[in-house]
Amino acid sequence: MSPSQEDLALLDVDAVLDRAAATLAAKYAGVFNTETVERCVRESYVALFRTASIRTHLPALAEHFAGDRLRALAQAGGAIDKAVPEVLFLCVENAGRSQMAAALLEHHAGGRVHVRSAGSHPTADVEGPVVQVMHEIGLDLAEAYPKPLTDDVLRAADVIITMGCGDACPILPGKRYFDWQIDDPAHQAVEVVRGIRGIRDSIDTRVQSLLAEILPAPTGAASS
Repeated sequence: MSPSQEDLALLDVDAVLDRAAATLAAKYAGVFNTETVERCVRESYVALFRTASIRTHLPALAEHFAGDRLRALAQAGGAIDKAVPEVLFLCVENAGRSQMAAALLEHHAGGRVHVRSAGSHPTADVEGPVVQVMHEIGLDLAEAYPKPLTDDVLRAADVIITMGCGDACPILPGKRYFDWQIDDPAHQAVEVVRGIRGIRDSIDTRVQSLLAEILPAPTGAASS
């Protein structure tokens, strides 16, 4: 009996995930064993599969997600050093506020901060109007995707900013927390994109203030 199209698709996914695990195992040789990397890749794929609306590129996203999780796990365990502060933005769906905040901080920080975002209950896609208003200021969210909150990225973070996730966002000792009370742009129609622009600009103001607070002043800067 020949394999069905579904069986062939699963075999193809397995092959891609196996290649991803091999690539990441080589990258983190001496830090994680092969079994740990393989498990992380598979878990990452399953976590994204649960909410994805389009699954064509899911194995590639799983490799990216697993790679970031492994980096976070290595940092949290002290296996690799943190070159810059680690900032994590959390909201409910990781489809609006936290995605905008992460993109804005990456833009303003220029490599001086490493940024992650996640959701307590991530949805399938980043909200279309959110992508639109970020594109208006030259920031592309086309490659962004909602990610579930995992323990590894939470423990690797130095600064954690919550935005409306309430008790679903766990509190860990030794972390620096901020809670930003910002309207949720989720599920807004394109007709109310003006309001989402206001949310974007409010986040931008907070992000720039955060950056000034968590990074030391340049050497030789004039004192006030």
